[in-house]
Amino acid sequence: MPHRRLPVRPDLAAITGEVDALVHGMLAGDAGALLEWREHHPAPTAPPIPTLEDARLVIARAYQAPDWPRLVHACTLADAIWHDDVAQVQQLIVERPAALHEPTLLRTDSNWGPPMTYAANLGRDRIIELLHAMGARDLATALDRAALQGQVSTARMLHRLLGSPPPPEGALGGPAYTLSVGGTQLLLELGAPVRGAEGARLAPVDVVLETDSRKPAAKHRILELYVEHGLELPDTPVMALHRGRIDLLEAHLARDPLLLSRRFRHEEIYPPELGCHDEVQATQGTPLAGTTLLHLCADYDELEIAEWLIARGMDVNLTADVDADGFGGHTALFGTVVSQPAFWMNYGGQAQVAPFTELFLSHGANPNVRASIRKQLHPGYGNHPLREYRDVTALSWGRRFEEKVFVSEPAMRLIEAAGGLP
Repeated sequence: MPHRRLPVRPDLAAITGEVDALVHGMLAGDAGALLEWREHHPAPTAPPIPTLEDARLVIARAYQAPDWPRLVHACTLADAIWHDDVAQVQQLIVERPAALHEPTLLRTDSNWGPPMTYAANLGRDRIIELLHAMGARDLATALDRAALQGQVSTARMLHRLLGSPPPPEGALGGPAYTLSVGGTQLLLELGAPVRGAEGARLAPVDVVLETDSRKPAAKHRILELYVEHGLELPDTPVMALHRGRIDLLEAHLARDPLLLSRRFRHEEIYPPELGCHDEVQATQGTPLAGTTLLHLCADYDELEIAEWLIARGMDVNLTADVDADGFGGHTALFGTVVSQPAFWMNYGGQAQVAPFTELFLSHGANPNVRASIRKQLHPGYGNHPLREYRDVTALSWGRRFEEKVFVSEPAMRLIEAAGGLP
């Protein structure tokens, strides 16, 4: 089975380095290198001194290419599309016409698709026109990806090339996942329905709420767009938070003075009637089931609402409900340590600040509250088991959490400086 995957932007120089590393590994008798040889080379027994050609074949097949020239072609084609090099793209397709209909990244599980769809992700209109003239026919998937990536002008062009049909029922799902306001607006403009003929909900509210993306302003706007086009959303405090509607939260607080101390069940945060799923599918960092609005703010990056809640007197040390197995009891401070915003900050190399941690600590958050937490990540992040973290503080929660890309080091530094114990 192949165990290497071309990234969205392949680096041929880095892959060439992998070839050299394989040769050195085999010469050294490295078990991993020998296993890779057995899996991907037609000769099951490795020679004492592997040739460069043999190593290239192994690496190519590990990347799901039949041979090294095909792997080089795929990487070069992707690079040419990234650089909007129309002439080189044309030359590469002339050299290998079949590549026009094959996944650019070779992987069958890649949703970046064949060259036209790949180009649509990047808004490469001239290349799309060239590939269409050369016989590419993946217009529909290209349109989906352009909308998902917010490439509005590209999506319009692809829509025209398709003959301007009405968008299919599931078209709104892509831009909902990436929280693309531009893509959502375009599809609604082109006639994508938020309700079916008999009134059933078609707008992917579940995707908007459960996506791992964290763009509060975009999430708010997309939900309002659905409402503007005829969808009704539940009149609940949690939905008001999802919509970024402090005015609605004010109204809820006026009707329910205990709102600031209320805990919300998973089903209230992710309503099943809107298509929402269980706690694993609904991507979040520190678990949200049985938590307060302030906990939600930390994971959904709703800083303005968090400040509003605290200004109205909300206690930053309120703990989550504890379930029958003893899990829960964490404060919102825990959610500043392991969270979806931390994932994106780390992923983008921008993990330098922790505004929620600073806010909560400045309003008296206790850094040494202890809790027990049970957590399983979404399968999109890999095959992670359900794990238990018993009797942890916010600081030890971060230190013990295995998937460090979800952990905010700046948050932990602030907590430690405030007297947090491991």
